[in-house]
Amino acid sequence: MRWRGRRQSDNVEDRRGMSGPVVAGGGAGVLILALIVALLGGDPRQVLQQPQQVPGARIGQANGNRELTPAEREAGDFAKTILADSEDVWTHLFRTQLGREYVPPTLVLFSGQVRSACGGATAESGPFYCPADRKVYLDTSFFAQLSDQLGAPGDFAQAYVIAHEVGHHVQNLLGYTDQVQQVRRTRSEIEANQASVQLELQADFLAGCMLHHLQKQKQVIEEGDIEEGLRAAAAIGDDRLQKRSRGYVDVESFTHGSSEQRLRWFRLGLQTGDLRQGDTFNTKDL
Repeated sequence: MRWRGRRQSDNVEDRRGMSGPVVAGGGAGVLILALIVALLGGDPRQVLQQPQQVPGARIGQANGNRELTPAEREAGDFAKTILADSEDVWTHLFRTQLGREYVPPTLVLFSGQVRSACGGATAESGPFYCPADRKVYLDTSFFAQLSDQLGAPGDFAQAYVIAHEVGHHVQNLLGYTDQVQQVRRTRSEIEANQASVQLELQADFLAGCMLHHLQKQKQVIEEGDIEEGLRAAAAIGDDRLQKRSRGYVDVESFTHGSSEQRLRWFRLGLQTGDLRQGDTFNTKDL
């Protein structure tokens, strides 16, 4: 993916290398469960409590600030560039397809642990979007995890992850997030799970749309990039992650969609770039 030499977003809080509270010990089961939720594209708040509430955890203070490694600096530059790309694309799409002004999110880069308006999280919980403060949170070490543990290497796969979280921000601006939260508060668990699947698949579609229009604007895609993105979408389906963590698949507990669904909706957005085709809430064929 061609990404170097382009504008980097200023809507970034880079907290990496900063001193701050560190969680140690205990809570392994909670962290593993949070990791599964986050890798599915979900909200780790559902399983993570505030760091001081993790059973057996010790909260200490990191020993001062540290210099970022060259790999961390490059990962940060990449994330800032893709965020800037998303700002350009969504500003255009909001004006031309929705007749609205786009308000971009803030990207928070962190190492190890972070606090958000949605609660505390650690690096193990993966990237997430917090609608309460309209921020995307990313520990860039997740990129290595995406490659090494989930079999989805490459910078286009990483761009998909960022575009998916920005997609959740777009949903928040358009009211879909509140709609799903209302279902979670008032409906059965099965209905709430279905609404969550619809939200996540739409975020996959929106990620594809963003990358479609980015290609039209800046011609960034290189040979093999699309395959990288499709592998990433397929790697984080409910069925694959449940099989990996539990050894079996429970379809009724899906909250983010199967690998086939995630791949299909991401591909649809990537191929068409047409926001009208991404209404996952009013289709019989998810």
